[in-house]
Amino acid sequence: MDRQVKPALRWEAQAATVLLVAAPERMVANAEGIAASGARLVAQVTPEAADARIAQQIALDLIAFDATGIPPELASETAAALAAWADERECRIVATLPAAAIDAVASPLIASAATLLCDASPAEHAAALLAALPQPGARLHDATREREAERLRLLNEEVARLAEVLSQLAAERPSFDASVGLRETGGGFRAEPASAPDPDPRTVRAAIRARRLREQHFSAELFADPAWDMLLDLYAARLERRRVSVSSLCIAAAVPPTTALRWIGTLHDAGLFGREPDPGDKRRAHITLTQRAADAMRSYFAQLERTWTVAD
Repeated sequence: MDRQVKPALRWEAQAATVLLVAAPERMVANAEGIAASGARLVAQVTPEAADARIAQQIALDLIAFDATGIPPELASETAAALAAWADERECRIVATLPAAAIDAVASPLIASAATLLCDASPAEHAAALLAALPQPGARLHDATREREAERLRLLNEEVARLAEVLSQLAAERPSFDASVGLRETGGGFRAEPASAPDPDPRTVRAAIRARRLREQHFSAELFADPAWDMLLDLYAARLERRRVSVSSLCIAAAVPPTTALRWIGTLHDAGLFGREPDPGDKRRAHITLTQRAADAMRSYFAQLERTWTVAD
């Protein structure tokens, strides 16, 4: 009998710990999902009690925050408090939010490497929990978690590649042959110097419209490229001296909100996106291009213009 009890004790000791923060009517569904992930729910509290609860908490593996049914102001304050605590203790956050709460909840969490889910299905929520939780030594192999981890790995690799390309565009000078115009074999076209003038915002908007035009003739899934769509939108907004909210950028990405939020976080981590506090509402933030990304976009359009000139 002792041999049957000891393995159960080892499993419990190795189980990841999770704190659930949600509205009362969302507690049961979230708790069931956490239990199904194999994690140990240490407490479940409402947003009003979250500050006091995390102040008592020494360590956690994960905070599960469900903003559904919570007033935007309270949801934003709770998200900011959870992000600050998690950053200090290297704790992961999985946040579930309705589309209407994207600006209130996502803004304070983007810089915290949180997993953001918008109107997620139970399967999407389960996959996010499994991907965020540390893997206990005694836990059985889980194919869903492996698929999610592999997808996130590929996503990070793609963003790293994009960041490298943009960095090279911003750093390299053009290779120009007066007889044939701009030319470079093997390494691709080179960028204009960083001092190249910004393009007319209408040029960038035309590029965005051209991308949307494809969807009238081909399936949108064939050309999904949210990183580039968001870079274009933020660059156009920068030239127009216009601020871009998180929700607006999700729309510009032309993909489901959860996918867009994941890309925003990844591009932020890659040093291409920054956050600018909203002067009228300290709880919210706008997404901006970093100087590095803006320089690369300027170089891209300068080189593109010269390419068109040579072609003519």
